[in-house]
Amino acid sequence: MTDLLPIDDDRAWEAVMRRDRAHDGRFVTGVVSTGIYCRPSCAARHPLRRNVRFFADGAAARAAGLRPCKRCSPDEAARDERAVIAAIAAIKRAEEPLALAHLAAQSGYSPTHFQRIFTRQTGLSPAAYARALRDERARAALTETGRVTDAIYDAGFSGPSRFYDAAKGKLGMAASIWADGGKGATIHWAVVATSLGDMLVAATDKGVCRLSFDEDAGALARRFPKAELVEGGTAFAALLADVVASVEAPGDFSHIPLDVKGTVFQEACWAALRAIPPGETRSYADIAAAAGSPRATRAAGSANADNHVAVLIPCHRVIRKDGSLGGYAYGLERKTALLDRERTG
Repeated sequence: MTDLLPIDDDRAWEAVMRRDRAHDGRFVTGVVSTGIYCRPSCAARHPLRRNVRFFADGAAARAAGLRPCKRCSPDEAARDERAVIAAIAAIKRAEEPLALAHLAAQSGYSPTHFQRIFTRQTGLSPAAYARALRDERARAALTETGRVTDAIYDAGFSGPSRFYDAAKGKLGMAASIWADGGKGATIHWAVVATSLGDMLVAATDKGVCRLSFDEDAGALARRFPKAELVEGGTAFAALLADVVASVEAPGDFSHIPLDVKGTVFQEACWAALRAIPPGETRSYADIAAAAGSPRATRAAGSANADNHVAVLIPCHRVIRKDGSLGGYAYGLERKTALLDRERTG
């Protein structure tokens, strides 16, 4: 086996067994009994473990005398990754939004196929990625300058009206309020008893903005110092019941709205977390790869730590590369309990 393989054999085999698309492009699976090599996600019947060898890329597999699988076309995975990285760089450099057809033409793919691979690797479409990047720049500029109009133009919007149209339903509060630390925003909250301990749930009119354990109203006030905090509320009660149910019987809770914002990479990581099936786990490297930056393992860990909505963005499903649980902000006992409930649920 080549020394360039980025993960160990056991982890590679686990990825193959679950046909994990996040590992496509990171290595190929060589099957010595058939003389072919495949992507980790290949839909073909799994080979016997004793017949499998792992290689860093198609070139290494071909040097060993293997040929590419016609079903999964493994050599395209590396090309896909290069195309996405080049498109992200182009989006970041551009002063105006780039058309999907333009990005696709640079990669040599059709627009439909390029959109599919970009979304698979980053969790966002090219257009959504560009919008998230622009929103991120606007938030950064607002924080640094506090001047809404300057921040709007600095972020690349053509004018205030375009910014407010784009921000509607995304920032969760008006730009001027956001710049002033949340002043004027209303957040409903409650602390409820669960089988995992007291849980704080807080939400704006857009969705849940905080879910944590062992915190109270004081902790919430420190996070949102200029917002109006309102305990309970009729409309909030239904949302709260949904959130409690997601903790007591973990499963698919993608229908619960969220109001959390981060950088483009953070949001891609959070999207990757929400894509992990209940009861399954991924490593930080897996999350980084799914977010479109395979080498950004440390940054993926930071994005995991910056998740302010426990359980709903399931950071408890991330473990260390060696298979151990690693850390968890609310204690390993809770992390173990959540995973056990998902696996037996």
